[in-house]
Amino acid sequence: MHQGRRIEVVGTVQGVGFRPWVYRIATELGIRGQVRNDVGGVTVEAFGEPSALDGLVRALQSKPPPAAEIRSLQWEEIPAREADEFVIAPSQPGSGRRVSIPADLATCPACVEEIFDPANRRYRYPFTNCTDCGPRFTIARDAPYDRPVTSMAGFVMCEACQREYDDPKDRRFHAQPNACPRCGPRLRLLDSTGKDLASADPIREVAAALRAANVVAVKGLGGYHLAVDATSSEAVQLLRERKRRDAKPFAVMVRDLREARKLATISEVEGKLLESVERPIVLLPRKRLAPVAPEVAPDNPLIGLMLPYAPLHHLLLAEVDRPLVMTSGNLSDEPIVFQEPEALSRLREVADLFLAHDRPIVTRCDDSVARVVAGAPVLLRRSRGYVPRPIPLARPVARPVLACGAQLKNTFCLAAGDVAVLGPHVGDLDQVEVHRSYEDSIDRMQRFLGCRPEVIAYDLHPDYASTRYALDRPEPVKVAVQHHHAHVASALAEHGLEGPVIGVVFDGTGYGTDGSSWGGEVLVASPGAFQRCATLHPVALAGGERAIREPWRIGLALLLDAYDGDPPGLWNFPAIPEDAGVMVRQALTLGINAPRAHGMGRLFDGIGALVLGIGKSRYEGEVALAWNLAADAGGHGRYPFGIDTRGSVLELDVRPVVRALIEEHLVGVPAGRLAAKFHDTLVHATATLVGLVSDRVGDLPVVLSGGCFQNARLAEGLKAALEPEHQVYLHRQVPPGDGGVALGQVMVADATTRG
Repeated sequence: MHQGRRIEVVGTVQGVGFRPWVYRIATELGIRGQVRNDVGGVTVEAFGEPSALDGLVRALQSKPPPAAEIRSLQWEEIPAREADEFVIAPSQPGSGRRVSIPADLATCPACVEEIFDPANRRYRYPFTNCTDCGPRFTIARDAPYDRPVTSMAGFVMCEACQREYDDPKDRRFHAQPNACPRCGPRLRLLDSTGKDLASADPIREVAAALRAANVVAVKGLGGYHLAVDATSSEAVQLLRERKRRDAKPFAVMVRDLREARKLATISEVEGKLLESVERPIVLLPRKRLAPVAPEVAPDNPLIGLMLPYAPLHHLLLAEVDRPLVMTSGNLSDEPIVFQEPEALSRLREVADLFLAHDRPIVTRCDDSVARVVAGAPVLLRRSRGYVPRPIPLARPVARPVLACGAQLKNTFCLAAGDVAVLGPHVGDLDQVEVHRSYEDSIDRMQRFLGCRPEVIAYDLHPDYASTRYALDRPEPVKVAVQHHHAHVASALAEHGLEGPVIGVVFDGTGYGTDGSSWGGEVLVASPGAFQRCATLHPVALAGGERAIREPWRIGLALLLDAYDGDPPGLWNFPAIPEDAGVMVRQALTLGINAPRAHGMGRLFDGIGALVLGIGKSRYEGEVALAWNLAADAGGHGRYPFGIDTRGSVLELDVRPVVRALIEEHLVGVPAGRLAAKFHDTLVHATATLVGLVSDRVGDLPVVLSGGCFQNARLAEGLKAALEPEHQVYLHRQVPPGDGGVALGQVMVADATTRG
């Protein structure tokens, strides 16, 4: 007796070989009918014996293709009908779209083997892919995901590729970007003026140029990289000068995990992260004698490594046979370039050569960055490889929401129904070009998802560019969200928690509801509301924002505050310039242009400036990071601290910490020991604060959020200190810093606008 079933599958099920896989399973089971992409995911109409249909459902639930991710599977009986065979039917457009296209997938082992096999027709072909790998999100123009709505639409498959595409037994069956040297995209080698050099072997010529210390712009999946020989100080310094990037570390790409182990100490978890299909840049402890130029990551014990994720990378790394700096193709603080005219215009003074190709990039998407913290990965920048992977929401939003994110490390977020989609990393919105890229990315994602937001969420700070953008949009419902509340709500969303929770939020600065700058906060929060229960004793920012760029000003303010205006040996701190210091001291004493900030990141900046002698920050967070990385391993004791319990908001008083630490510094205690004691003191003090808050509000889960929890020692130490009494949640798939704020804005805006 034959039956019919309609099976609706939602998740990452387009562009991952899902329909070919369903075809093969159905055919093996003797089932007839069809499978098709639609705007919601994949729909299967299957007809056959009940036992066979049960087997199909079990297979769908238990063993989908490796890159697929099924979020829901529902089926209903439909009238049985005659069908001659099982087929892959044309995609069905419509309304009610859901995210079903995956992020770009790193080249699979089978394709890597082909491009290095002289007998294979794709030998050395840099655009080789199959249903298990290759570009997806960055080439998609629309949904459902089919070749005509990708940037591969202009490449007509040759007979051999078409046979693969049509053959259910071939791993390229319905692989939308399928191509070969006869019919697919091709490389072009250009000089800095854009002249085509008509190279017979662009990869070999580029490898020779890199070995000769040249800078090459290489077109990848989501934009251009700037590549140089990572072993050459001359080449790396040249790139720094041309890119206008004084000190911020560069990412390095190496051929494989074996080569990576020559440069860094890599755990099993870190090795798996490096080799994962997402291929993020992974921050790792650099080996002391690692064969890379010191200019790659000046004065930094960490190195950011990634493995090749496109055939072009595999071929280039094999040809050049050395590690390569692969940094975003842009000038400092600008968005990554992704189109050829833009690259030639903006990078012509940076790159000596351009390795381009004729497969258009639809959506720019920078590399993701991750680090292992407390035994598991934490995403620090969520972009290529992860976007547009949806984040499931335990509670569906009542109306579609666009959250506009923060000012720094911006990402936006679109949410509809039971999923939220964080956009690719945009960056700091200070620059006009970055803001233009931000608006374009939002427009493209709205079209891609078919989402018309009805609620707009934005940061409470009135001067953020993202706030101004939100207020200029036409949608009438707009919600201002306090920055640190959004941080906590992002952790709630990621972990499917309803709240309330105790949220420890440590970052640089965020606009508080009282108009002051927050950033060392303990909140009790749910998506719809929060209570500020504890904060950090504030420090004055002499010169306002200038103090963040010149953290010696913060260090001076800490000294004056800790010693009631008369610190010892004030002009013996190398970071503090005496002439400017005299004027800043007067301004601090008089309270002129010296707003007070509660930011934990500012405390790191100020102490780091004093002890390490770093007066100026060349990039955001440089001094705080240096102070973190200076800490010796192991325990070295703790400093005294105070907690003011007189008000409704507890206040952590770090003035005793500053006095004790500075006195040890002045008698020659090494910076590594001071930094270790400082970290362990903050862990103990924060755990004490959480305990006091818990006494007031009851036993609640604890979430740790904010950019300071990119600091592995702080995050791991606090998690360990709290776990005997509390369930503790760290961010994993959503950045703890401002790159995750937009997700929290979605949660708060939805909770506060429900009917």
